[in-house]
Amino acid sequence: MLDVYIGYDRQEVVAYHVLVQSILERSSRPVRFTPVNLANLKGVFAREAAATQSTEFSFSRFLTPYLSGYAGWSLFMDCDMLARADIAELFALADDRYAVMVAQHDYAPRDTVKFLDHVQTRYAKKNWSSVMLLNNARCRALTPQYVNEASGLQLHQFHWLEGEDQVGALPLEWNWLVGEYDFNADARIAHFTRGGPYFEAYADCDYADEWRAAEARATAALGKLAPPIGDATTA
Repeated sequence: MLDVYIGYDRQEVVAYHVLVQSILERSSRPVRFTPVNLANLKGVFAREAAATQSTEFSFSRFLTPYLSGYAGWSLFMDCDMLARADIAELFALADDRYAVMVAQHDYAPRDTVKFLDHVQTRYAKKNWSSVMLLNNARCRALTPQYVNEASGLQLHQFHWLEGEDQVGALPLEWNWLVGEYDFNADARIAHFTRGGPYFEAYADCDYADEWRAAEARATAALGKLAPPIGDATTA
């Protein structure tokens, strides 16, 4: 069973469901989805929203090891993504030498504003935490108390680890930043970090047609026998 935690945001409800659809269509292994939804975390997550956060799961994402019982490997993903490959291939990269594995971006955002007029903040290790393969037993520092009280940079820059040598690298294709990087046919996960195609301003971004096709399949009710399993385009 692959445990996948996805940030849920009331501003982007459709994004969550399309990402789930895209993972289900391609995964060769059973997947268990957990939405990181503030409405379900009352009594655990009590942090006040920060002026600079653009999503409801900006900080609650770091509860993933706690929600996993600090056991096994779990994957956290932002909701504004599209899986273009078998997520089992990503889990296969899990390396017990590391506490967490991420795509280690080294870039400066092109814009100062992103979707819904949120400020595009700039900081070291930006977007590293948007896809995290977490070795939960080695992330015990991420208690609810710590996640509620630590600063944003302490969380997103992995100061909860004893050293940066505990952060492993994933290929950038597993967190390809749409609009920041050029189109890549080999992108495994397309990340609409500036804004997804469900927002009018980003309707024509790279991979938008693929996202809309997945959306159509996610909302389909054929009313007849579905086609054979195995073709992602008809799943």
